[in-house]
Amino acid sequence: MNSLQRHTETKPLAGKVILAGAGCGDPELITVKAARYLQEADVVLTDRLVSNEIIRNYVSERAEVIYVGKQCRRGYSTPQASINELIVAHALKGKMVVRLKGGDASVFSNILDELEVLTLHHIPFEIIPGITAATGAAAYAGIPLTARGYSTAVRFLTLYKSDVVSVESWQELAQTNDTLVFYMSSETLDDLAANLCKHGISEDKKLAVVEQATTPFQKVYTCSFSEYANQLRGKRFISPSLVIIGKVVNLHAQFNWKNEVNETTHYFTPVGDIRPVIAGQPNTAKHVSRA
Repeated sequence: MNSLQRHTETKPLAGKVILAGAGCGDPELITVKAARYLQEADVVLTDRLVSNEIIRNYVSERAEVIYVGKQCRRGYSTPQASINELIVAHALKGKMVVRLKGGDASVFSNILDELEVLTLHHIPFEIIPGITAATGAAAYAGIPLTARGYSTAVRFLTLYKSDVVSVESWQELAQTNDTLVFYMSSETLDDLAANLCKHGISEDKKLAVVEQATTPFQKVYTCSFSEYANQLRGKRFISPSLVIIGKVVNLHAQFNWKNEVNETTHYFTPVGDIRPVIAGQPNTAKHVSRA
């Protein structure tokens, strides 16, 4: 019998869980509501893509902060089952738990798993939205995602594995006038560009990679698809990096307002540098110092 089953049988008085988006890098992009709940929290389960400044400035000194970071294709990532167990275990002790996610709580996250386990155990919850990486990266790169005359729609996609997008979909993606935003896709960027070129993407569309968007180390790389092979193919980008494709990328040169620094370093700690929390093991993974 696992711990979740034991909790179900004893049915102790539940606390409450807040599923909150922290914004996409810049600590000032957190919402007032999320910041208020961090002050009220007894336990904060925080993702990797949450600024350390948010933990230092908004989380109460009395709260327990537990790092449950994930990183696409990295073996050190905290298993979702472990996160679910931690949420339930603390909530069923009557605690206020904030599950703090990078960006928006509902966009390319595992929120469905967490909602299902909360519902199963009759634990009350709220969902607090946050600024997702697509809107944050576009704003800080001067790329209006649905600029009049350039695009009338935007799509959020992912190519974290090369076979996620079907062969039948590539032609439509290459021909659409919608702005395309790919999350978790910098490591498969060569395949992404090759497939769009293969299916005849227009020369008036460009590709932008926004590396560590909205942070002090943000860098923006742009090129046309005919230039891709010489300029970006094979390049490795620091996580997180977001890919924006469409005519709107042409606006970056005119409206880019954020100065880039020469320094290349990680704003967010890679998962391998912090030991994740695994169900059944002692909790030794604290996120940041409050000093």
